[in-house]
Amino acid sequence: MRLAFLGTPAFAAPTLAALAAAGHDIAAVYAQPPRPAGRGKKPRPGAVAALALERGFPLHTPRTLRDPAEQAAFAALGLDAAVVVAYGLILPRPILDAPRLGCFNLHGSLLPRWRGAAPVQRAIMAGDAETGVCVMRMDAGLDTGPVGLVARAPIHPEDDAGALADRLAALGAPLMVEALALAEAGMLTLTPQPAEGACYAAKIDKAEARIDWTQDAETVDRAIRGLTPNPGAWTEFEGERLKVLKAHPDAGEGAPGVALDDALLVACGRGALRIDVAQRPGRAAMGRDDLLRGRPVPAGARFV
Repeated sequence: MRLAFLGTPAFAAPTLAALAAAGHDIAAVYAQPPRPAGRGKKPRPGAVAALALERGFPLHTPRTLRDPAEQAAFAALGLDAAVVVAYGLILPRPILDAPRLGCFNLHGSLLPRWRGAAPVQRAIMAGDAETGVCVMRMDAGLDTGPVGLVARAPIHPEDDAGALADRLAALGAPLMVEALALAEAGMLTLTPQPAEGACYAAKIDKAEARIDWTQDAETVDRAIRGLTPNPGAWTEFEGERLKVLKAHPDAGEGAPGVALDDALLVACGRGALRIDVAQRPGRAAMGRDDLLRGRPVPAGARFV
């Protein structure tokens, strides 16, 4: 089929690669414009844009799709379908209506749970035992379209958002290929989402990234995993910000935020959390032993 692909981050790239490998004609790839990254803050294309440039797919990076000229150009592509994976821009009705079979979205949750921008992170932070990916045909609502195919995946106790997103991306790529084959054959059954169980996965706010040691250890652990790798959960120790990338609940009780030993066991509102991997400003991520070798944290020290 003649397709347009709309996506931006690494989560979307496996689906684009799978569609190309399946023999589809990738008429256009749409991605968000390059954003400043790294220490030099130079614009850097996202994973989808980089893949499109590598494969020679026509690449478009408009800041909006509300411009009538952009909509006319999209309609002129003569598409059979459009595939959308974590694109990050709202698709106006003229875009949704342009492809012959419609626009199909790969979403990283078991809809209707966790509609919205951060389904993988929110599933971990909420303590869900299971998540998955859905292929839905898009409508004008926010992740409200009818669902065609679903694949489920457990959330393991050690999963962070990066690891889980990678697993879901690998699960979703062949699912989208299958869904398009069924849609082309007129055999894709689309089921409306139920009203019950719907919830919204709000975009991660930077204010959420500061660790709240008054919460119980399991909740703090889920927050750290849900915020890893980006934006990263953080705390302060003696005026220095410490990004916590990996931790685990451990035995201990004390005043929230207080170190209970000299090996990074920190008291929470209930229970305690052992910091395993962390990152100081301007440094690489370090395991607990290396971190303490550079800066000891004695029992009684306070994290805020």
